[in-house]
Amino acid sequence: MDRFVGQARLEWWANHATCLEKYDIDITIAVDAVGTWQATGRHVNALDTTQREGWDFLMEMDPYFSIVFPGEDNSGILVRVFEAEDGTLTLMEAPDGTAP
Repeated sequence: MDRFVGQARLEWWANHATCLEKYDIDITIAVDAVGTWQATGRHVNALDTTQREGWDFLMEMDPYFSIVFPGEDNSGILVRVFEAEDGTLTLMEAPDGTAP
C-alpha cells in the first residue's frame, strides 16, 4: 500500500474560469494494491467566522472541490468532500471526474 502525507489545496470552481475559494489542508492518502485511494484531512488553519460561513455555503451548494498538490500544474482531481463534526475531512474521487 502506498501512502502520501502532506499538504494540498482544495479549490471550489464556479466554472472553468472562476475559482471562488481555496483552502489549504493537511492530507493523508492511502492507495491499495488495485489503485483505489482513500483520503482524509483537516484544514491547515482553523477557519475564522467569515471563512467558516463561506465553507459551509460552498459545501451546501456543491461539495465537489478540485484537490491540487504543491508543485502541480493546477490540474486538480475532482473530489467530493465530507466533513465530520470534529472537522475531519474525507475526500472521495468523483467517479468520472465530474460532479453530478
